[in-house]
Amino acid sequence: MATVTFDHATRIYPGNDRPSVDALNLEIADGEFLVLVGPSGCGKSTSLRMLAGLEDVNSGRILIGDRDVTDVQPKDRDIAMVFQNYALYPHMSVHDNMGFALKIAGTPKDEIDKRVKEAAKILGLTEYLDRKPKALSGGQRQRVAMGRAIVRKPKVFLMDEPLSNLDAKLRVQTRTQIASLQRSLGVTTVYVTHDQTEALTMGDRIAVLKDGLLQQVGTPREMYDHPANEFVAGFIGSPAMNLGRFTVDGDVATIGAARIRLSQATLDAIKPEDGGKVTIGFRPESLEVVSAEAEDSIPVRLSFVEELGSDAYIYGELVGAEGSDDKLGSGEDSSQIIVRVPPRTAPEAGETVYVRIKPGEEHIFSASTGERLPA
Repeated sequence: MATVTFDHATRIYPGNDRPSVDALNLEIADGEFLVLVGPSGCGKSTSLRMLAGLEDVNSGRILIGDRDVTDVQPKDRDIAMVFQNYALYPHMSVHDNMGFALKIAGTPKDEIDKRVKEAAKILGLTEYLDRKPKALSGGQRQRVAMGRAIVRKPKVFLMDEPLSNLDAKLRVQTRTQIASLQRSLGVTTVYVTHDQTEALTMGDRIAVLKDGLLQQVGTPREMYDHPANEFVAGFIGSPAMNLGRFTVDGDVATIGAARIRLSQATLDAIKPEDGGKVTIGFRPESLEVVSAEAEDSIPVRLSFVEELGSDAYIYGELVGAEGSDDKLGSGEDSSQIIVRVPPRTAPEAGETVYVRIKPGEEHIFSASTGERLPA
């Protein structure tokens, strides 16, 4: 086991002017499960492939433990990678697939058999060791791919979206198995996904990337409760945070019929380049339904109700914001507000409900930089 360090690691693909990964600085502790997450094209898989030695590092360096592996061949880095597409040999049995890397390395046959059986027991694959991959389900094939990594006993596991080929139910089941397995083995793991729900449920810490730049690193709770900027706030969480561009009028921020009182700390942090505006965000569960007469209430005209059994979400548009260039909603450039309400209490579509942000649960960001402001 070992730490992993990205020290200003940069990757620029031939023919590109801007880096796909730009001066990435990241410290991953020994035995930690770190998740790299972000939208498509943000540089997360490139970062993983740089660590694996499958992509060149144009500047900066990468260390595994105290060893600089920037120019070391992949086979000499003591890492094991689990790919998105399983990459199993179809003509080999599960046993032979899992032990193939050890066979190539010249490991004695008895040792290979011992390690494969140990890994198979951990992964619940003992009864499938004689089967070919075509006789396995998607989830079983993914476990075989993981078993192939485990038997090598590497210093670092690398996982590149290993669950994306599984159906939704199996994905939920398998992600809990992977997280539990990593914690029991204690091997440093770097896991890439575009699914922020996977990131929140699996990782000890999360690193969010956008356009090749690291946006924030922290625990799932830190990411959810204290996003560093507007991008992280809108990306982490499902459903997404409601975000809107508000105009500051005295000590009140307004958009449509919504009025949110600002603290003196927020007012002091607003700069001239913000143009008298701030971005305010609040999560669907941070809203409470109140009466029309309640102070600081926000009127929302409902368009859709989503009953999920244990939860219910209501979707609607802010009253008074019709035709405005400034939008308030969940998701990029959306004018649809999402409110979480207790199950079986949701009003009918077409009604207007009044909601209010629970004290201390608003998130305020600079209109010019997107950085978090004191609330």
